[in-house]
Parts: sequence; C-alpha cells; structure tokens
Amino acid sequence: MEKEELKIVNKGLEDEMEISGYRLCRWKLALVGIGVLCTGGFLLLLLYWLPEWCVKGTCTRTSVRDAQVVLLQSTDEFKRWFLAKVRVILAPGRNPFDNLDSQTTLTVANGHGPSGGLIRKAQDLQVIRYFTLHSTKYFWNDTIQNFEVFMKLFFGVNEIAVKVPSVFKLLIKEVLNPFYIFQLFSVILWSADEYYYYAVAIVFMSLISIATSLYTIKKQYIMLHDMVAAHSIVRVSVCRANNEIEETMSTDLVPGDVMIIPTNGIIMPCDAVLISGTCIVNESMLTGESVPVTKTNLPDPGHSVKREAGDSTYSTEEHKRHTLFCGTSVIQTRFYSGEQVKAVVVRTGFSTAKGQLVRSILYPKPTDFKLYRDAYLFLLCLVGVAGIGFVYSIVLSIINHVPAKTIIIESLDIITITVPPALPAAMTAGIVYAQRRLKRIGIFCISPQRINICGQINLVCFDKTGTLTEDGLDLWGIHRAEKGSFYLSEEKVCKEPLVKSQFVACMATCHSLTKIEGELSGDPLDLKMFEATGWILEEATEEETSLHDHIMPTVVRPPKQLLPKSEEELYDLSSSYEIGIVRQFPFSSALQRMTVVARLLGEKRMDAYLKGAPEVVTSLCRKETVPDDFSEVLENYTKQGFRVIALAHRRLESKLTWHKVQNINRDVIETNMEFLGLIVMQNKLKAETPGVLEDLRRANIRTVMVTGDNMLTAISVARDCGMILPEERVIIADAFPPRDGQAATINWRYADNPFLSPFCKLVTDLLEPRVQQQYHFAMNGKSFAVITEHFQDLLQKLVLHGTVFARMAPEQKTELVEALQSVDYFVGMCGDGANDCGALKRAHSGISLSELEASVASPFTSKTPNISCVPSLIREGRAALVTSFCVFKFMALYSIIQYISVTLLYSILSNLGDFQFLFIDIAIILVIVFTMSLNPAWKELVAQRPPSGLISGPLLFSVLTQILICLAFQTFSFLWVKRQSWYDTWTPILDETKGNSFSEVYNETEDDDHNIRNYENTTLFFISSFQYLIVAIVFSKGKPFRQPTYSNCKCSFASYCMYVIVCVPFHWRMMMLFIMLANAAVSALVEVSYSGVDLRGSRCLSWLCCRRNKTPKARYMHLAQELRVDPDWPPKPTTTTEAKTPPSPKNSSSHSLSSS
Repeated sequence: MEKEELKIVNKGLEDEMEISGYRLCRWKLALVGIGVLCTGGFLLLLLYWLPEWCVKGTCTRTSVRDAQVVLLQSTDEFKRWFLAKVRVILAPGRNPFDNLDSQTTLTVANGHGPSGGLIRKAQDLQVIRYFTLHSTKYFWNDTIQNFEVFMKLFFGVNEIAVKVPSVFKLLIKEVLNPFYIFQLFSVILWSADEYYYYAVAIVFMSLISIATSLYTIKKQYIMLHDMVAAHSIVRVSVCRANNEIEETMSTDLVPGDVMIIPTNGIIMPCDAVLISGTCIVNESMLTGESVPVTKTNLPDPGHSVKREAGDSTYSTEEHKRHTLFCGTSVIQTRFYSGEQVKAVVVRTGFSTAKGQLVRSILYPKPTDFKLYRDAYLFLLCLVGVAGIGFVYSIVLSIINHVPAKTIIIESLDIITITVPPALPAAMTAGIVYAQRRLKRIGIFCISPQRINICGQINLVCFDKTGTLTEDGLDLWGIHRAEKGSFYLSEEKVCKEPLVKSQFVACMATCHSLTKIEGELSGDPLDLKMFEATGWILEEATEEETSLHDHIMPTVVRPPKQLLPKSEEELYDLSSSYEIGIVRQFPFSSALQRMTVVARLLGEKRMDAYLKGAPEVVTSLCRKETVPDDFSEVLENYTKQGFRVIALAHRRLESKLTWHKVQNINRDVIETNMEFLGLIVMQNKLKAETPGVLEDLRRANIRTVMVTGDNMLTAISVARDCGMILPEERVIIADAFPPRDGQAATINWRYADNPFLSPFCKLVTDLLEPRVQQQYHFAMNGKSFAVITEHFQDLLQKLVLHGTVFARMAPEQKTELVEALQSVDYFVGMCGDGANDCGALKRAHSGISLSELEASVASPFTSKTPNISCVPSLIREGRAALVTSFCVFKFMALYSIIQYISVTLLYSILSNLGDFQFLFIDIAIILVIVFTMSLNPAWKELVAQRPPSGLISGPLLFSVLTQILICLAFQTFSFLWVKRQSWYDTWTPILDETKGNSFSEVYNETEDDDHNIRNYENTTLFFISSFQYLIVAIVFSKGKPFRQPTYSNCKCSFASYCMYVIVCVPFHWRMMMLFIMLANAAVSALVEVSYSGVDLRGSRCLSWLCCRRNKTPKARYMHLAQELRVDPDWPPKPTTTTEAKTPPSPKNSSSHSLSSS
C-alpha cells in the first residue's frame, strides 16, 4: 500500500506518540505459530518482550483508519513501543462529533447531562473505533483523520480505577521476565548435568526473590488502590433541570453536571469549576503546599464555559484559582441562601488532575541514565565472551571425542557462568541502602532509581523565598505616596493617623486570609501584612449567611483603641468603621497581582484595592499618581535585598452593583488605579544558606536562583548568600518583543556592585577581557520568554552563565530547567513545592522542602526546611553511584574469574563441582555483594565527580587489568601445580592419582562422575576463591565518595570469615598463600594507579588515544570553550542585540550587535 502520512497522537504533550495501523495477516500468523512450536515457545516470549516485532511479524501495514491493531512509539528519547487492539462501539447519531461543543454548552446551561441531549437527537447508530492505552481511551475522529482523546462524547464512569492484579497474573508477568527465563534455562541445564544441589539452591533463591517481588508489587498496588478509592466514590448532590436536587453517586458524574459543594466540605471526586460561592481548599495532595487556598467563582460563568466565547473559553491552567481539583480537600464553603456553592464538572476519571497523577505512578517513564545504558552494553560484551567460550568448549570437546550430550551441556554451561544471575539484585542493594540512609536524615524518596542520578548533579536551581530565605517576611516599613510624590518612609502602620487611610485599608482587605477553627490562615505574606495593621477579621457564620440574599462578606475593622476618641464612644453601639470584602480576584503568578472589591459600611460606592509587583501595579495606575522618583526609590530598596510590594486604589462607579461585581472581569476593575505607595518587607537569609552554597561552589556545582521576586532584590540576595561573589559582575539582559514592525531586541547593562569602590570598578572595566569568566547574567521572566522565542542560539549561551532569573512564572521555571538540560547539565531543583511543581518533576533531581513526609510533586522530599539537604543528597547519590560501579565491576569480575577457572578445567575435561559452585555463589558472592554496598557516603563534597557510565577509559582500564591479573595468576597456578613433585597426571572419569601424603587425601579409588577430583580443580578453586575477595576489596573504594572499607564492619568481618573458611589445605597453604598475596598486591597496586588515572590521567588517556583536539562530550563544556575565545562575548554594556528579521522558525535566532 502507499505509505500513509505519519500521524501523531497527544501532539505537543508529554506522552506524544507516533501511530501506525496494521491488520492481522493469516499467513504470517501461521508462520509465527510454526516458529513457536519449533523453538519450544521461545519465539512467543520474544514477541512478548518486543511488541514491535509482534505486530510486524503477525500483521500487515494499513491505514490508521482501517487498523485492527495500532503500533505506537513514544517520540521522547526512550522510543518505547506499545501495541493496542482497536475495538468498536455503536454511538448515537450519523456523526456524533458534529456540533458537539454547542450541544455540550446547551446542556450545561440548562443543567442537563450532555448524554441526554445526544440520545434525543439520535437518528441511527454510528460505528466508532477506539483503543485503550494507559487507562486512556482514544477515539477515531473522521474530521481530523486521527485518534484523539475525546472525553466530551464518551465520558465513561467517573472513577480512577486502579485494579489490583491477581497473584496469578502478577506471577506470570514476573516469571516471564527475561532474567527468570534465563534462570529457568540454567536450572534445567544444571539438572541435566546432575548439579542438583546448586540447581535447588538457585530455585530456592529465585522463589524467595519472586515471592518478595510479588509481595512488594501487590502491596504497592493495594496502597495505591486504597489511596485512590478512599474518597473516590462518595454520594454527591447534583442540580438537575428546574433546580431539582438529585442525590447520586460520584461515579455517575459527567462533564456538564452541576454539583453542590456541601457546607461541611468534601474530598473532590472530579475536577470542577466554581460558578457560585467560594471555597477554602487544601491542595497539599497536588502541590505539597500545606497552606489552604481560596477558590472563587468563575467570572461570568454563563459565558466562560462556552467554546464560542473566544477569549473567555474555560482553561484549567488559566482558571485554576476557580477550579476544585480531584483529590483536594474542601475545608470550608461560603454560599448563597437560595443558591448554594455550585461547581460545574469539567473532567472526570483519569482525565482529572488526580487521575493524571495516578497514571504517572502506574505508567512511569523509564529513567534515562548512562549507567543503565552502559550496563546493557557491558552485558552484551559478557555474552560475547561467553560465545567465545562456547565455541572453544565445543571445539575442544570434539577434538577429545567427548559424547554429544556432554558437549551440549558443558558448552551451554559456559553461558550460564559468564552472565551473572545475581546482578539485578546486587545492583539494587546499593540503592536500597542509600534510600535507608537518606530516610535517616529526613529525606524521603519516591523514585529510588534517581538516587544514582543525584551523584551526577552539577547544577542546582533554587527558589528564593522559603528556600534560600526564611518563609516569613518581616515588615520593615512602608513608603506612602499621594498626588504623585512620596512621603518619608515609616516603620509602623498600626497608628491612629493612618487608621482611615486608603493605604491601610488596602493592607487590611487585599489578601486571601480566612479563619479555620478560629485561627487566621493563608499565605504567610498576607498574614504578616494583615497583622501589621492590627485590624480584626470577622467571617459570617453559616446561620448569618443563610439569612441574606447574597453571600455575607468577610469584614475587617480596626480595634477600638485605634479609632479617634470621638468615634470610640459610639463603637459599642454601632460599628462605625468596618469594611466588607465583596469580591476577591486571587493572586496569580502569571499576572503578579491580586485585587479585591470592598465596601465601607454606609457607603454606596465600592472601592477596588490592588497589590502586586511594583512594575505591574504602576503599569495599571494613572501616570500622574506615580511619583517621578519611583524607579530610584524602588531600586534603592531592591538593591538592599528588600521584598517590595506596591499598593493601588480606585473608587468604583456607583452603577456597579453587588451582582455586577460578582460577574465582572478583573481587567475592567484593574485600570486607572491610583498609586498608594510601597510596602517594604525584609526577607532574611536562612542561617544554613551561605555555608551550603559555599560547599556547592567548592565542589564545582553551579547554583542558580529562580524566583518570582524582583530582579534587583534577587541579585542582592544572590550576593548576600555567596551565589555571586563580591568581585564578580552581573550583566542584566532586558529583552523586548517585536513591535511596530521592529525586530526583537536585547539591551545589555551592568547591575551596580555595592561591594566595589569606584576605583575598583574602573580597574575591572579595564581588565574586562581578561576576566571573562567572572560574570553572571540576570533576567526577568518577560525577557526570558522573548529570548526563548526570538533568540534561540543565544539562549544556550545565556544559561551557561545565567545565575539570577527573576519574576519567573511556574511554567517558565520548567522551561529553564529544560534549557539547562539541553546543554547537558545534570540539573537539581530545590523549592518549597508550591509554584515549583513542574520544575521539580522535570529536573533530574527535584527536592521539595515541604513539611509533608512525601510530596507527589517531587522525587525527593526533605523534612529539614532548609537547603542543607542538597549536599547530603548529592553525597549519598555519589556514594550510591560509585557503589553501583563497584558492584557491577565486582559481578563482572566474578563471572570472568569463574569463566577462566571453568575454561582452564575444560582443557583437561574437568569442571568445578556442585558444592564448589554453591560455596562460591552463596557463601562468598552473595555475602560480599550485600555487605560491600554498606559503605556510607564520604563526609564532604569534593570537586571531582564520579563517572556517569561504565564505558569510560578509567573504568574499562580497571576492569581489563584486573581480568588480566586474575587470568595470569590462575594460569600460573594451573601450570605450576603440574610441576610439583607430588603431582600425578589425572585422567577423566576415574581419579587414580597416587604417590604422596597429600594425594592420599584425594586419591581414594571411588567414582568421580563429574571429573572434579584432581589437583588442578583444587588449586583453581582456592586461588579463584581468594580472587573474589581480592577484587571485592580493591573495588570497594573509599574517599572521596564513600567511607573507607575498614569503616564497613560487616564487609570487613565477612571478608575475614571467608579467608578463614577458604584457607583450608594445610600441606601447601604457605605456597598458595604467597601466590594469593602476590595477586592481592598486584591488584591493589593497579587499582591505586587507576585512581590516579581517574583523578589526573584523563589527559594522558586522551593523549594515548590521539584525542587531544576532540571537543568535550558535554555541550556546556563545548560552549564554554567557544565563548572563551569569542572576543564579542560577553556583550558589552550599553549595547543592543537585535534580531535581523521578524521571528520565524528558520531565522528567529539571527541577531546582530549595535551600539545604543
């Protein structure tokens, strides 16, 4: 067939996939069936492990529209394959997708469920094709000629169904793992060779491993099921036609239903948008932030849910302050007497925020790390070595006329020896121990595989407020303005002359505080600001609310002692001065502001109060009300590291009634404001911050600040905490988007350095070309957005030295992490879990400083509320990574040592015995593997980083040299024993050696079916047993990433016990001991020299491999090399970088420099 155009599902989303259509082919199915019979079922296993082979081997390509089976491949770096069977259902209507939006809108407006309207319009039935993948249904849409998630038509049951598989299903899935299939093959082979004891031991270990794995997996499924099901199915009230209230189960909810939020709160069973009333919600399940948030009703709900409403179309991200997310807890509601708090269901089941979270847990992305990729390559190398031994064994056996059965068994036995069956368990042990050590210091991990990745972190992004600085802000003072000029700054707000000022009224009303069980609760900044006024906040009770036609407002009023004396006398008779908060527009990170509409008691007109970022607030104020020296005053405060918030006020028109205000858009309110002044907050550094950042700097780990605060404040804090050193320059990049036909531009300027004298500044300017490395870039979120869109080639250069990113929206923080990762940084992100969720998830290692024990927003959660957890996590990551290398190298050497022993013995048609294999694998290998992983992390961070992969010069040098040493000493011992005076030549099948006192121990005439009773066997067994101990010790490195081996008491004791047990033969102990000591000395000497190579010798290795001029592998290193010789970088102050042409995908990165 003609090749169909490539189709994409979930385009632009995280789970974007390419899709291809296939139809079942009978003759291919017949051939596969024959192949399965001929291979004894192995082909079936292969098709089970490789879904793309399964589809292509049993089906023929067809269009996606006519497909019976679809094959999907993820477009990310993992390129995973999935197959799904296409099914059909009968749907009402000739084309159920036609006019779906308008149908849904009508049903929402009338309060009916959308399915009813569709069924009434049904003329006939239409066949709809769909497939299910990862708990999501994809339906074929003829309009776009592709499958898509079309939840508006087929809602299904509102349930996040986490099915707990039966033990039998889990057992089958676990047993079909390639590792256990290989073990099954090995056990059958050993049983055929009558190695019953060893086979039984391996079966016993495998059963324990399978049982443990099944128990863990089953337990995780049950825990997830219980967590999801605990509050998923509840009874809810739904508003139907004619305002009839119907009790129903939450599983029957569909998008468009109007549910009533009960006054006593509820765990939300779906995502719903508020259309009336307000709610206090605890969203810690989603964000890790324990502070309750206020959710207000959607502005003008009659239009916002309509698709045809253009800009007012409902968006979950844009309207998240009005959305109640599934799984979050509604603590309090405030409602109308006639119409209680209502919310329209917008998403159900796995489409909800909680459903997507559960899907990410059920179907996690694989961890992409060079170590794991290299591990597979290394195993392939071992398989190659096994292949050589396999051929060698066959040839040798044929030459010696060995029976065919013996040839097959012994040749296949070589493969089972070379590929270590205990490798997965051994690799997991180090991570498990690291996870336990992290838990002891208060760091909880929900993604253990990321611990190893932490060992490679070379850049950490920090949020500022609550992470580098204290959570709480102290009010330093206020700076009021009136009629376009500033007053002198004042320290106290709580005083009589200011009690009736608009400035204090704004501080007392413009917040989202609420009372929960009699205590004020809300954002810490709001709390500190309100407490500074000394005012009292009162909320209406449920009884008071029910007596009024509209929602009773929150009321704030000053205490009696602040009122003028003339009014204080009347205070007990009537509250002469109190303000009711009529409407809230909650703080938005994207808008960087918050607004409230309030009314003073007795006044007819309402007032709007606004607070937010100074730059944003002044842009919404009338120019004549903003002081001329505003920029200078603001800059003075921000340079000192203060957090500055601007206030504004506007008297609203009398035509704006209470009902109109409830449905008005905030843009109508937030205009023509009057500037009131500045609130100056002091945000102190946490005591631990400077020391931790200094430790990271000494370890050559870059630190970056990503904050929503003002840029100059952020730069000041960066200097105070040591992120930017006193002598280093800060270059601010101010980017402006295209306008009036002109291209986008970037203006470069230096931030003033308060630590440098004028003379030092002059010297620094003159020496600028020589100190290019000593500079940092700073920019705000708007500039970052412009640079990302119009200056793509500059973006990577900027993030290479970018240190301060201010006024960053949550999604911009995620984009920054991705930009840093694009130049091959291993990025850590440390935040408080509130606005950093996306960045915490995207980073290689996200650390949330939440008070919760575990946060779903981040792989790691620290109970310690400061950044001291960051170096601890990196140290443990490095220790775990080095342990993984040690264990992998040890397991590889264990296989090769045993491979050498068996290969040498095969040359005389002998082999190791059943109990010898048992002793090596159980008594030596397992004991050493599970104790050598116990070395704790080194006590301090060092500048050196461990290698990220196994395929590196120093590591390969270490492994190969140890293999050669072991080979040399085993070969020497094998040949040396034959030259002894007491040695008698051994012949297979029957041991009849005679001659001296030593041989009398082994020379009794008895059957030797396995050909193991000979001097060569004994010699190689003892030499190899000590070689296992030697390589375990030399590979167990200590400083600079782990504590020394002698500090690991369990491993040292195990090694000593193995020495005592192994060193048995008295007659030739001394000679064997000298060989083993020589082996140990050579191995240790080579490994020590390898450490030197690892520290200093990468240059030598590069020279040996003729790679002196090769560019570094990491992109950021390559960029740094280029910029070091670029005379035009960094940009000079007072210059402008301009995009040459209007932005387009092909040439948006073109730019030029010009003097401004």
